Amino acid sequence: MDNSTNVAKYAVKFSHQYKDMFFITFGILMYAFGYTAFILPEHVVMGGVAGISALLFYAFKLPPGIAIWVLNLTMLVIAYRALSKQFVIRTVIGVTILSSLVGVLQPLFEQYPVITPGEDKFMHVLIGGALGGAGLGIVFSHNGSTGGTDIIVALLNKYTRMSFGRAMQTCDICIICSSYFLFHSLETIVYGVAFTLIASFVCDYVVNGTRQTVQFIIISKKYDAIADTINNSVHRGVTLIKGTGWYSKSDVQILIVLARKYESQDVFNLIKRIDPMAMVSQSFCQGVFGSGFDTIK
Repeated sequence: MDNSTNVAKYAVKFSHQYKDMFFITFGILMYAFGYTAFILPEHVVMGGVAGISALLFYAFKLPPGIAIWVLNLTMLVIAYRALSKQFVIRTVIGVTILSSLVGVLQPLFEQYPVITPGEDKFMHVLIGGALGGAGLGIVFSHNGSTGGTDIIVALLNKYTRMSFGRAMQTCDICIICSSYFLFHSLETIVYGVAFTLIASFVCDYVVNGTRQTVQFIIISKKYDAIADTINNSVHRGVTLIKGTGWYSKSDVQILIVLARKYESQDVFNLIKRIDPMAMVSQSFCQGVFGSGFDTIK
């Protein structure tokens, strides 16, 4: 019995890790596509290691895929003792995937361009920023990491009183403004800031959307069937509370369910199938922490 339980736990854990790796790779692919197809051809410099790699590419024609890998790994070696083992492993995996995809896509889009550089530059920055932000949002939502200035920020936060947000802003501003020494153009800085703002907004939107949680309060005479189905089909826990209807003075069974927003339609459908007359209340939660949801930090 214990062996079968352990096997089941390992199977579920492997399934979650496989799912995370799939979405992390997909997210990095989106970011790499936006970066190589829309940003590099327009000579835009954003923050982070991707921005430094872009500068090196524009100035010395150093392949950005190689630059991303070398810069990240160098920073990881320097900061290894200050970072957690899990962060280092996730970063190495993410950086390797990112640098490989950029290394393949950059020469491909250089030979077969998706856009015409210089024509509607802001639209290209908008699309590239949206793709990059959405890709990073997917990566972060599945516990992935692409390294970058996160490593520098982690060091600054550990050894100084500078907050994560301020440290990140300082790094990005320095990298974006340094593009002036190469292009001698304030326009390049403006486009770099625009990309960063767009990517940050879309990234936050994706992360918050995947983490949004809803709470159901369900009153039904078929509460047991509904609870079993939610457990077995949606794989969410159900809490049963005994209550009393004030008007009828009769006993009622109340179910409380917490689920992700994207799971809410599944919950509604199974309730409707089992008891169309059930009373259901749905509300959005500011935050839910614990098993199956976010981790308390």
